Amino acid sequence: MAEIHGVCDERFEAVREALAESLDKDDVGASAAVYLDGEPVADLWGGYADAARTIAWGPDTITNVWSTTKTMTALCALVLADRGDIDLAAPVARYWPEFAAAGKEGVQVGHVLAHTAGLPDFDGPVTAGDLYDWPAVTARLAAQAPRWEPGTLAGYHSLTQGFIVGEVS
Repeated sequence: MAEIHGVCDERFEAVREALAESLDKDDVGASAAVYLDGEPVADLWGGYADAARTIAWGPDTITNVWSTTKTMTALCALVLADRGDIDLAAPVARYWPEFAAAGKEGVQVGHVLAHTAGLPDFDGPVTAGDLYDWPAVTARLAAQAPRWEPGTLAGYHSLTQGFIVGEVS
């Protein structure tokens, strides 16, 4: 089993085991940190920082991080759903009426969170600068037709999900 470094409360030993198992299978190196009530209960790392397995993964190994904002945005939407402020089975158009255009009247909030809304990207080119213009981007998404029947297929809504959830909440 892969050697795992760091500290881990015995209650979270399964985290250590899962990390070691992952490193034994497919991953080269990784780390995991778990906080409970604001206190660290696991801070673990192991493996290597390079594919050649010559540089050990350390407690301060820097990695790229992808899509963390989608996770936090979805979490916010789920908190709102838990409070009863939004309904995951409701059409997006209940909260954002303009969104019902171009065949999107049946797109549910849950479709957006599950990347099945049919809007994985924008029609036509979009620049990084365009993404700073919230009203323009959301108007563009409201007018756009879905690429597939919502709820039937999945496609990563990498740039669109946050804008849609933002209009819902």
